[in-house]
Amino acid sequence: MIKHPHKILISKNKISKRTAALGQKITRDYQGKDLVVVCVLKGAFMFCADLIRHIGLPLQCEFFGISSYGAETQSSGIIKTTLDVSSPLHGKDILIVEDIVDTGLTIDYLIKTFSMRHPTSLKVCTLLLKPECLKTKVTIDYCGFEIGKNFVVGYGMDHAEKYRNASDLLLLFPKKR
Repeated sequence: MIKHPHKILISKNKISKRTAALGQKITRDYQGKDLVVVCVLKGAFMFCADLIRHIGLPLQCEFFGISSYGAETQSSGIIKTTLDVSSPLHGKDILIVEDIVDTGLTIDYLIKTFSMRHPTSLKVCTLLLKPECLKTKVTIDYCGFEIGKNFVVGYGMDHAEKYRNASDLLLLFPKKR
């Protein structure tokens, strides 16, 4: 059990059930396709690992590292690539797997970046979507949960690199300064 000021927003059981349902839908949608799942690091690694276990198809898994938060609780708007995929994506059916779509700026950047690599198709799966925070219009093809404006940690998501190991999704209450 992790000790810090928090409130459970979404339990690990709800996450598990929703992830299984998303995996089943993705399996149906990608039958007969050359699926490449691109896990956006670091936040989506737990969700992506659980999701691909529920996709009943052969697939390739790639990793793309990106950062826009640093130690803050809001996206800085400055997107920094920290790791690129290791295989060509031309002619592939790409599914970007994100932990959270907040302002939409990061996923918009990713969509543009991967579109330039000429995939056959490009879709987005996110565990969490904050519709109230969107600053740009983006299409989310698969969404686990819609949430409010609060800052969320756990299940791979962090604050200043901490709390990724929490099993539930938590609302974090930062210490008062």
